[in-house]
Formats: sequence, C-alpha cells, structure tokens
Amino acid sequence: MSSTPSSTPLISSADIKLDRDIFLRALLRELSGTLENVVGLDDASGFISVVGQRVGEWIEAEYRTVLGSSQLDREQVTAVLIDLKRRIHGDFYVIEANDAKIVLGNRACPFGDKVLGRSSLCMMTSNVFGTIAAQNLGRAKVVLSKTIAKGSATCQVVLHLKPGAEADAEDGREYFRI
Repeated sequence: MSSTPSSTPLISSADIKLDRDIFLRALLRELSGTLENVVGLDDASGFISVVGQRVGEWIEAEYRTVLGSSQLDREQVTAVLIDLKRRIHGDFYVIEANDAKIVLGNRACPFGDKVLGRSSLCMMTSNVFGTIAAQNLGRAKVVLSKTIAKGSATCQVVLHLKPGAEADAEDGREYFRI
C-alpha cells in the first residue's frame, strides 16, 4: 500500500496522543508488565530495584555536585526528594519530617496512568529515595504505605531513618550507605 500526497497531511495532523514522554512511559509499563508476568511481581520488583538504585546514585551525585556538598543533611535530602519528583512531573509534599523519619505524600505519579496495576514501577521511587537517603543519612527503610499503582488516589512514602519498633513493624525495603 503506497501513501498518496493527500493522506500525508491527514496523518501528520491527526490527534494521536503520542509524544516521547507518553511513549517512554508506555514502554516502561509494558516492560514492567512483561517482567511481572514472566518472573512474578517480586522478581520484577527486584530487577526494577537495581535500575532504581543506579538512577538514585546518579541523581544523588548530581544534587551533591550542584550543592557543593559531599553529604546532604536531612532537610536537604527531603528537599532533593521533592525536587527530583517535581522535575519528572510528580507532586510530592512533606507530611512529616524529623530525625526519625520523613513522610511524603504524592498527588501525581511521574508515570501517570501507566503506573496503574504496575506495582513493580514503585520500586523506582523506593530505590531512588532509599539510595539518596541512605548515602547521606546512613540508612533508610522505605515503606510504600499507599500507592497510586495499587489504586489509591495518592501515594504515601515513609522513610524511617533510625531503627526502632515503629520501623521494624512496617513492611519495607532497607537501604544502607555503601
């Protein structure tokens, strides 16, 4: 089938919801879904965790360089976590922050609707946040209390910075300074 000159303008001006951002989010959704179906949710989350850790290390180094600091304090870590998500179209905000924990809420997932039903993608947030917090504060246990991926209207992410009964009682992933 050959295209005719008259069909080209119609194609190029068609109202198709496709740009680089939508394409990449769809690609990640399908990749995570394929992993979840082939190796299971736990192993898929593990693979995505490795990627999240590497991305977290890269982002953390970028912020430390810009801030001219070899190590960030808790307030800076909190600000970095919120800022990095803002830059990728998340809408994170502080619910609580003290020496023991940082609790963040989120009204918009950077993956948009592509995250629905893809809980393994939440490992990007867990690992990026956990890596940045642990590298600067020594350790972090990240608990994904609520996620948009699992159908909640918002996300809630708790970063326990110190061990204790509250942190031990919650199901999450632990990260340590390397």
